[in-house]
Amino acid sequence: MLLDTASLYFRAFFGVPDSVVAPNGMPVNAVRGLLEFINRLVDEYRPTHLACCWDNDWRPQWRVDLLPSYKAHRVEAPRPGDTPDIEEVPDPLEQQIPIIVAVLEAFGIAIVGADHYEADDVIGTLATDAGMPVDIVTGDRDLFQLVDDEAGVRVLYTARGVGKHERVTNDVLREKYAVNADQYAAFATLRGDTSDGLPGVPGVGDKTAAVLLNRFGDLDAIIAAAQDPDGDMGPGPRGKIKASLDYLAVAPQVVAVARDIDLGDRDLTLPSAPHDPEMLEAIAEQWGLNSPVERLRETLAR
Repeated sequence: MLLDTASLYFRAFFGVPDSVVAPNGMPVNAVRGLLEFINRLVDEYRPTHLACCWDNDWRPQWRVDLLPSYKAHRVEAPRPGDTPDIEEVPDPLEQQIPIIVAVLEAFGIAIVGADHYEADDVIGTLATDAGMPVDIVTGDRDLFQLVDDEAGVRVLYTARGVGKHERVTNDVLREKYAVNADQYAAFATLRGDTSDGLPGVPGVGDKTAAVLLNRFGDLDAIIAAAQDPDGDMGPGPRGKIKASLDYLAVAPQVVAVARDIDLGDRDLTLPSAPHDPEMLEAIAEQWGLNSPVERLRETLAR
């Protein structure tokens, strides 16, 4: 089980009331919510291995160099001394992130990140040739490109909530978007995604993107057909594709999730008991997390 951790703690922060506070009055709603999410998922799916995948770089420069609009709308206004782009994160959430890290480490639950890469890329690498079935937990549609029925890779999609998550397989993608999982990245490139600052091809939405991919197979074939005067493409789509050739030359590299990061040797075995019980107890006491910590401890023991 691979967790898109930021996706989950953002959901927890906005979904759990900010009246959930530590003894010192500091909100801990994101921490509590994330622990409850992990508990629910582990209890339901019983994974043998679990990783909390991390955004070491939420907006990698190499993606921005290719497509400057990438996540540009989510960059916080620069402050004196800022060098890298800083993601706009509410202060009450930002101050909870170190607590999230501390409690995960005390449990012994693996946190995996890679410099210059997003959590999506970590997930893509760990999900590829994993040697076992993989459940990817996320509210991000970008990761649909990793679905692989043959390899047993599916997405537990949390857009409607962790308790109402959807199990996304290739059949689900065919039904919802009329494309296969291995076409999803091209589909997203064509139609765009405002949440990531991905403009897409103007005038090409879900339906046209799906029609083009079903007719031609992949993005390279679509571009080739648009540039071929005798190609089997109508004048409308042809003109739109040709007008966006500069965008289409770089966007696929931005959209594609990395699958070959060097993450070193990591033990992702889900522990049956806390790695550091004394530290875990101290964290739970300090931040008023005794109930969710105890529930997760009991679930892991089972």
